[in-house]
Amino acid sequence: TQVRSESYAAQKKSWSDAEREKYRSEIEASYNQQASPYYSSARLWDDGIIDPAETRTTLALSLAATQNAAIQPVKYGVFRM
Repeated sequence: TQVRSESYAAQKKSWSDAEREKYRSEIEASYNQQASPYYSSARLWDDGIIDPAETRTTLALSLAATQNAAIQPVKYGVFRM
């Protein structure tokens, strides 16, 4: 809301408290929706959601799969999301 307020001030516009609250609540609703692990998994940003009861089994299988894998040289930088 600070950026929008400063933009309006620079344009000599004003907005009511109701408009400001509506804008803030829309952003908050978007953040809450995107904070869900289902949101990121649906977009294939991760490998899925593990049932907490299956964490130990999944971790053991993952470590067993990588135990004898050859390490390839890295030719790229660090990825950040």
